[in-house]
Amino acid sequence: MGNETVRRPLVLLLQGAGYGQQAPLLWWSRKIAADAGCEVIAPTWTVDEAASSAPVAFVETAVRSAIGERAPDLVIAKSFGCFALPWAVRHGVRGVWLTPVLTNDDVVAALATAPDTHVAIGGSDDGMWRPERVSRTAASLQTVAGADHSLEVTGGWRASQRAQAEVFATVAAAVRALHR
Repeated sequence: MGNETVRRPLVLLLQGAGYGQQAPLLWWSRKIAADAGCEVIAPTWTVDEAASSAPVAFVETAVRSAIGERAPDLVIAKSFGCFALPWAVRHGVRGVWLTPVLTNDDVVAALATAPDTHVAIGGSDDGMWRPERVSRTAASLQTVAGADHSLEVTGGWRASQRAQAEVFATVAAAVRALHR
């Protein structure tokens, strides 16, 4: 009766090991989510030797610490942050996975079982982007031609900007789906 609180969708934005929240893919993803009225939680971390040796456990601990008992509606993650993929699949949280580490068996296994509410995007020139390892997934796998692990392409900044604009369109579509 007028006192209902409208719950804003919660987006969890996870950085890479050397690719922080201020870097283009994550900065614009945050802006897209915030402009759509979403609440964004974006934990930061330092990847040390312990984190590198147990990345799934490290990221899952960081996620639990960041959100507590809350359940995000969407995860947008870059590289190392994509070690949250097993957690997201287990908890039924949709995701946009930017340059997931498809050389890691845990990430591959999670993406292989991910439903069609997940999108993974990598560059054809990124040695960690191995979509052939998850050919039987319901998730959408998108390869950016000529892109490296930062989803930058050769040919100058404008070429990279054009390629990344398509990535941001995918992010925006995932965010829009939260409001349906």
